[in-house]
Amino acid sequence: MKVTFKSTLLATSALVMMLAGAAQAKTLVYCSEGSPEGFDPAPYTSGTTFDATSRPVFNRLVEFEKGTTNIIPGLAESWEVSADGLEYTFKLRPGVKFHTTEFFAPTRDMNADDVIFSFMRQGDANHPWNQYVAGVSYEYYNSMEMSTLIKEIVKVDDLTVKFVLTRPEAPFMANLGMDFASIVSKEYADKLEAEGRKEDLNNLPVGTGPFKFVAYQKDAVIRYAANDDYWGERPKIDTLVFAITTDPAVRVQKLKAGECHVMPYPAPADIEGLKADANITVMEQAGLNVAYLAYNATMAPFDNPKVRKALNMAINKQAIIDAVYQGSGQLAKNPIPPTMWSYNDAVVDDAYDPAAAKAMLDEAGVKDLSMKVWAMPVQRPYMPNARRTAELIQEDFSKIGVNVEIVSYEWGEYLKKSTEMNRDGAVILGWTGDNGDPDNFMGVLLSCAAAGEGGANRAHWCNEEFSALLTQAKATSDQAERTKLYEQAQVIFKDQAPWATLGHSTVFMPMSTKVQGYVMSPLGSHQFDNVDIVE
Repeated sequence: MKVTFKSTLLATSALVMMLAGAAQAKTLVYCSEGSPEGFDPAPYTSGTTFDATSRPVFNRLVEFEKGTTNIIPGLAESWEVSADGLEYTFKLRPGVKFHTTEFFAPTRDMNADDVIFSFMRQGDANHPWNQYVAGVSYEYYNSMEMSTLIKEIVKVDDLTVKFVLTRPEAPFMANLGMDFASIVSKEYADKLEAEGRKEDLNNLPVGTGPFKFVAYQKDAVIRYAANDDYWGERPKIDTLVFAITTDPAVRVQKLKAGECHVMPYPAPADIEGLKADANITVMEQAGLNVAYLAYNATMAPFDNPKVRKALNMAINKQAIIDAVYQGSGQLAKNPIPPTMWSYNDAVVDDAYDPAAAKAMLDEAGVKDLSMKVWAMPVQRPYMPNARRTAELIQEDFSKIGVNVEIVSYEWGEYLKKSTEMNRDGAVILGWTGDNGDPDNFMGVLLSCAAAGEGGANRAHWCNEEFSALLTQAKATSDQAERTKLYEQAQVIFKDQAPWATLGHSTVFMPMSTKVQGYVMSPLGSHQFDNVDIVE
């Protein structure tokens, strides 16, 4: 990714000191856990990227009400749905301005052209902005089959846009609140294209959100300024700084020293100490998440569900919960968390039974198996320590004669390479729900539509019966009927074992007691537009 540096950009600590001295200015420093893959939300799925891009800089037609999964108006102030569920007509909010920055000055307000551009560039392979960065893929758009769902997007007038669908889609409105559906400026894109700088759409973002992008020093610091022209309530802070701090122990040190105001994902061992600090508040809630080990179901011997089942039975998941989550997690048996509607509690988890696992491998003719287990290089809300988890799995598999090599890559590369069809072995990953709908887990992560290269289905597992149930569930708005279908799908998932489901975590958010107004999101996002700093 191309990175733009500002010659005056200071190191994080010096920057904070300078900003603190500005008269009446309020600065919030967030010690983020990793670097964004880019600043265009559409091609990515990582919460780390969204926290730095779509949430401060952009808006969507609809938004999620803070602290809930309820849909509320965003850039669309109202909408109507046809009786057959095939047409969604949105009335856009008038007078919404894109950011004026050092690199762009808009000449018009946001309108229907921007909405159409934002979606069509993702769904049309021949669109001039579809491959503006070489090799870019649109995981969400493709995994949710938006290309076959959206028949056309019609500009009724400058402030009215109509989505015409090919079929009813129960989660459609919730999907439009997701980060990939952020609205970007067509006028800005046209300017970049004319100047031969199309890649800067991913480097120098322009949105309508509460904060304007100012500068990024790769792997170190991102700076934003409050958007004085924001269509909503102006942020209470003037400057937002992301101090990129990958080590959770260092994040804790910075928080205690007052070098940052908010930090995500403390190591479980540090939580009690943080709670005991009078200068720190620790929020917590059950995470809408799951951690998993995804086999590559297209490659032998992992194309055999009996082999996958045997490996699952060799994993001592309780040991992982005890050693890695340390009281902040629970065993996972389904691909969705127990706090989500349609969770099938009747599903029986794979028993931990190394002897039976070894016998099943022998029966499948698998001997002297060597494989790779991929371990994430960063901490995520669903997985406190992927390296330690991989080591425990390595030890478990050795007991049944399976040799494991642990591999890892830089986070952005990890996410990209893990989608490759020829990926060796199994990858540790996880998911935090984006919209509160079961399809956001099962459809995005496990459907046939998401199973190809570049898709979010890291198992590359395609089960037609499973996917048919998901398609049927999306076609009805009756939640009771959808629940029955998703419960059946979970039974198939457990039988076919494309993943070893590992755990669901409790999410903790430590912050300075000076921070007011922060609201934890069930969707795992970190937003600061309503946050204040009170001395």
